[in-house]
Amino acid sequence: MNDHQDSENFSYNRSWDDIEKMLWDAERKQNSHLMALRGRGLTKEQKVQHMRDFKGLQGVIYGLRWVLGDMKITRKKVLGDE
Repeated sequence: MNDHQDSENFSYNRSWDDIEKMLWDAERKQNSHLMALRGRGLTKEQKVQHMRDFKGLQGVIYGLRWVLGDMKITRKKVLGDE
C-alpha cells in the first residue's frame, strides 16, 4: 500500500482556510528568498541555497494552487512537466 493510502497516517481534516494560509505563507517565504538573492554580499553557497529554497517553494505553491482550483495551474505544471 502506498503511503497516501495509509489512512492511519493521514487525517484529511485540512480546511480551505488552512490551505490558503499555507499558500500565503509559502508565497511570503518564497518572496523573502527572492529579495535575499537580489541583495549584495552573499557568498556563492548562500545564493545557491536561496535559489534551492525558492524553487522548492515554487513547487509547493503550484501544488497548493492546484488544490485550490487555480485554472492557470495544470497537472503538468505541478509535476514539473511544463
